[in-house]
Amino acid sequence: MRSRWGWLRPGHLGSESDRATFRTLHTASLAAPPLRAGLTEASATRAIRFLRELLGAPAVALTDTERLLAWDGRYHHHAAQAPGLAAPVVSDGGTSVGDPSDISCGDPGCPLRHVIVSPLTVEERVVGTLQVFAPSASAGLVRATNEVARWVSAQLELAELDASRTRLMEAEVRALRAQISPHFIYNSLTAIASFVRTDPERARELLLDFADFTRYSFRKHGEFTTLAEELRSIERYLVLEKARFGDRLQVTLRVAPEVLPVAVPFLALQPLVENAVRHGLEGKEGSGHITIIAEDFDRECVISVEDDGVGEDPERVRQAMSGDVSMDSVGLGNVDERMRSAFGDDYGLVVETAPGAGTKVIVRVPKYAPGVRP
Repeated sequence: MRSRWGWLRPGHLGSESDRATFRTLHTASLAAPPLRAGLTEASATRAIRFLRELLGAPAVALTDTERLLAWDGRYHHHAAQAPGLAAPVVSDGGTSVGDPSDISCGDPGCPLRHVIVSPLTVEERVVGTLQVFAPSASAGLVRATNEVARWVSAQLELAELDASRTRLMEAEVRALRAQISPHFIYNSLTAIASFVRTDPERARELLLDFADFTRYSFRKHGEFTTLAEELRSIERYLVLEKARFGDRLQVTLRVAPEVLPVAVPFLALQPLVENAVRHGLEGKEGSGHITIIAEDFDRECVISVEDDGVGEDPERVRQAMSGDVSMDSVGLGNVDERMRSAFGDDYGLVVETAPGAGTKVIVRVPKYAPGVRP
């Protein structure tokens, strides 16, 4: 019986035009990754061979606004002319086509007589040039050079977006660090000092916990960490708070071992626990209980931080989540925004609370997400 797909011959890629399109897309895919690192000497050197292949030109150069970054092809003696050829294009932002008077050389066998210089732009600002050296500057080659330059510019735009996102995340983490309560630091040191005479060994252990906690919170860190590392820091924080509250603070920690390697945004959970202590228990008479649970749910890790404290008006929580700085809340809006930015809008915080009813914050994290590594 003949297959419904029997007319397709193995290895057949269609017409010559189809094969040419495939080769072009494949070559572009090889040039894209280095360009996504931005316009540097290293990225230009890695990408330029593929750009020359796309253009089919004898020689191609990449420059920034002042210097040659990379050259590919023969007739390297023209490479020194690239910065000078880039200057007018950087200045006016338009493509220029140079003739033999612009790229003259002393080699009688050199066939290069024309150069096409197209601007590379990021956010409407010229950041460099793509230069194509050839025996002639046909209308087709000029058009192709401009198209490739626009494609390179798009990759550089994406690189800038990635860099901006990283800078934003770093700024948000710095903001969270700044919100770590000075009262917590003062109270921790006071609690440690109170044990120096009565229980020196415990004072020493608490001091080590305090050092480890602050080292984790303030060290230079990537955008993500593991759930295990975040929980380890939270445990140190709670040990220090228990030294202050004594038996008034009870903690239950229940974590499924299989979710410990899951990547979470750095300092995403600690603010939730600090809020539980500050807003849930400090204003409550008698003892309080904080429960931290991390469970494995198929493709997701579900984490909850719950306290049986005084609770909060849901409207005030909404204000805090929207970033209202007048709300005395440690980073709820910050954490919510970073979770959504990292994993999508389906992964924002869920807060359940009411006056007198305690507070529960639920965080869902995909166990595997593209581009997310601790």
